[in-house]
Order: sequence, then structure tokens, then C-alpha cells
Amino acid sequence: MTDSLGFLISDVARLMRRRFDERARNSGSSVTQWRTLKVVARNEGINQGKLAELLEIEPITACRMIDRLEEGGFVERRRDPADRRAWRIHLTDKAGPVLDAFHLLAADMFEEALQGLNQQQREELSASLSVVRSNLSTANESKEAANG
Repeated sequence: MTDSLGFLISDVARLMRRRFDERARNSGSSVTQWRTLKVVARNEGINQGKLAELLEIEPITACRMIDRLEEGGFVERRRDPADRRAWRIHLTDKAGPVLDAFHLLAADMFEEALQGLNQQQREELSASLSVVRSNLSTANESKEAANG
């Protein structure tokens, strides 16, 4: 069960990313850009290092991504008032409609993916995955604290 469950979760995540990326590309963007904008929206004023950490990418990759988003007018870098060497990332007004469009793409994709599941099954699936995520997050945090 554990091997097949792991592969199933991995396959579902891969297929969802692929499906979303196809739809996003048709709108002129990518999953990577959407994820970056979404993380910045949830963490307005985040610094580049923390952004890279949350995206699970190298800092130089995050820097390049921010460069592209800044060139497109979706984010702006502002000096960190506490550290003149650091930059804080903020969304611009131009990012709002893009995030809204991505939310619609995601909602359509999720609706397609969840066809055949009634509302109770959808809620149970979401609740179960939340528990799994919490278990894994808590286990990782405990391990990091122990290795301190």
C-alpha cells in the first residue's frame, strides 16, 4: 500500500502540474511564474533567500525568476529597511489580474480532476491530504529541531 500510495500521489501531482502548465502556457505564462507570484502574494515583502527556500529552488534561480517577473512589471524589489544589502519582493498592481486568471485556470483544472467525486468525497480527500501534509511537516520540524 505505501509504495503504491506514494507513486499515486506523485503521479497525480505530476499530472496536475503538467495540465496546469499547458493551460498557463496558453495564457502566456508558466506554473513557475504562478507559484512565485502566489508565494509572494502570501508572503508580501519576503526576501529573495526566503522565497527561494519556500519554492525549493536555488537562490540564483529565484533571483532570475524575480528578474523576469520584475521586467514584466509583476513584482518590484524594495530595499530592506533593516538590511541595506537585502531586497524585499512586493507584488505590483499588474500581478492581481494575472493571479486571478491563474485561480480560474486552477479551479477549472481541479473541477476536471475531481469529476466523479461528490462533495463529501472531495472534502474527505482534502481533509485527508491536509492531515498527511501536517504529519510530514510536523515530523520534519521535529527532526530539524532535534538536529538543531
